[in-house]
This record gives sequence, structure tokens and C-alpha cells, in this order.
Amino acid sequence: MVGSRCPSGETEHETLKDWRHHLHEVIFEADTPAGKAFDVALLVAIVASVIAAVLESVAEIRAAVGAELLIVEWTFTVLFTVEYLLRLVCVRRPWRYARSFFGVVDLMAVLPTYLSFFFAGAQTLIVIRALRLLRVFRVLKLSHFVGEARLLRVALRASSRKIIVFLGTVLALVVIIGALMYVIEGQDNGFVNIPLSIYWAIVTLTTVGYGDIAPQTVAGRILASAVMIMGYAIIAVPTGIVTVELAQASRRPVSTQACPSCGVGGHDADAGFCKYCGAGL
Repeated sequence: MVGSRCPSGETEHETLKDWRHHLHEVIFEADTPAGKAFDVALLVAIVASVIAAVLESVAEIRAAVGAELLIVEWTFTVLFTVEYLLRLVCVRRPWRYARSFFGVVDLMAVLPTYLSFFFAGAQTLIVIRALRLLRVFRVLKLSHFVGEARLLRVALRASSRKIIVFLGTVLALVVIIGALMYVIEGQDNGFVNIPLSIYWAIVTLTTVGYGDIAPQTVAGRILASAVMIMGYAIIAVPTGIVTVELAQASRRPVSTQACPSCGVGGHDADAGFCKYCGAGL
């Protein structure tokens, strides 16, 4: 029962709390030798699992060692599943960690293999495990990289509304251009319908230029030229929006420490409490 004494004189509750704290130090932190060793081993396992998934997609290799690669895939999946469950156990607010960026990535790292029972080829998506390599910045204590990542995230969040308005304007523009090109060129020149013409407008406006559809008339080529020139100006707009937000974002130093309650990192270096759940750091 909670409150009863253990041989060491500690209560069961205190023993459980110390166990979870020790587990958190090993899994989430890299300040101790055990924690750094765990993280380095995890990074090696992630790289090995991604390489195995890539090799499995090659027909010749799959025919030669397909069974062995399947065993390797399931071995890593089981290990990562146990690791994900331990992460949920050692934080006081598992649901908050599960909804964080790395929490979602950790879950997506194991789901594809299980989904392969229902959807053939789903296991190929386990290459998403490569995102877990972003932890290398925390493991190696590269706090400057962590800070820059946080700065970029803040800038993208601050500019998201402007970018949404911009994309809405571009969407309306390509619909209008596509309709005009459909009227100008017509079905005889390959613009058989408005959706296909909109596709051409998107390819041209983004300066990709596949060349699978091209205007044949003088008026169509004039419109295409205007769209191409317009594309260079449009591509620069979102870059300028994010650049302004980056210049305005704070450059306060960031700690590599993870919150013991929700497991989320990216706190200010002088923070005493988690800015996401309020727990003490």
C-alpha cells in the first residue's frame, strides 16, 4: 500500500517517484553517462532501422535477404515501442508529451510496421524515424542549434496567417489564369478542361515548367510569359514574410533540458518552470 515502509526506509510512493525520476534522466536527458549512452545507442538504432527500410525497397536486396530485413525491422519496431511506452511512463503528464512534436514523431516511428498488417507497403513509411535524429542536437548539447530551431519555429508561427492569406490569393490567381488559358487555347491545343489548365498555371507560376502542356497561340504564349515573370515575384513573397519575422523574433539562449512532467524541451536557459505545463525544471 502507498505509505508503507520499504526496507530502505522510503515509502513505496517515494520509491516510485525516484524510479521515474531516474528513468526520466536516462531517457530524456544527456547530462549523465547513462543518459548519453542511451541517446547515442538510440541514434545508432534509428540510423540502422532507416537503412534497413531503404534497403528493403530494393528488389534485388529484398530477394536475397528479405527475411532477415523483416526480422530487423520488427526487432527495431518492438524496441522503439518499448522506448515510447517508457517515455510515457516516466513523465507526469504523458498526454501532453504524446501531443508534442517529438511525441508524435515517436509514435509515427512505430505505427507503420503495425499498419502493414492492414495496408500493404505501409512499413515503408518507417523512414519517418529519420526525424528522430533531430535529437542529436540535444544529445551533443548543441544548444545553439536548438535555439536556432526554436527561433525558426517562432518565426513560422508568427507568419502563418500572412502566408495563409498569400496562398489563398495565389490559389485564386491560378484559377483565373487557368480559366483564361482554357478559353484562349481550347481543347485543340491540349487544354481540354479547366482543372488541367489550372494545373498548367500552377506548374508555370512556380517556375517548374514540366513542358507536358504548352500554349500554341500567340495570345496563350503572351499570357504564359506574364505568368512566368509573375512567378519570380510571387516566390519571393513568403521568403520575405518569414525573414521579417526572423528578424523580429527573440534570440534568447535556449536550454537543452526536457521538462520532467511533459517531456517537452526548448525552454529558455534561465527558465525555472516549463512554459508548456508549468512544472518545475
